[in-house]
Amino acid sequence: MAEFKIREMTEDDIDDILQIEELCYGAHHWSRDSFLTELSNKISLYQCVINNEGKCVGYMGIWKIIDEAHITNISIHPDYQNKKLAHRLILSAINECYKEKIKYITLEVRVSNEKAIHLYEKFGFKSLGLRKKYYQDNNEDALIMWSENIFDKKYKDLYTEINKTLNEN
Repeated sequence: MAEFKIREMTEDDIDDILQIEELCYGAHHWSRDSFLTELSNKISLYQCVINNEGKCVGYMGIWKIIDEAHITNISIHPDYQNKKLAHRLILSAINECYKEKIKYITLEVRVSNEKAIHLYEKFGFKSLGLRKKYYQDNNEDALIMWSENIFDKKYKDLYTEINKTLNEN
């Protein structure tokens, strides 16, 4: 069974990430320059899931702004989906927020992406609005989702339970 670890993204990971972007999003994906810009952005944190061959098979980016984090993107290579890797990336981002005393996490997600919406709901995110025609490729709307205050006991209990369940598998 493959083992996976999460680490900060480096410039050397961008080729793997561009392949993931192409497979997941087709022609409408981030460019090399976009990722290079994010790697030098002082408020961003990009992490990769690395398989036991050293290849990046998934990634996630967040912006850390005062007491809030914004998930900019998250993708897993299709060959590695359904292995709870997105769960691990989100847990890692939440852990980073705990370290940096960031209370809230937000994101946008396509209204048609039911799988992603369900994943975010598992992590306690709630839909609190809509961005009309947010996605440029097809003018699809985006749900705006927010977490509760992650320092509240109820949220910490949820985080602990998800973490425990993942570590048992």
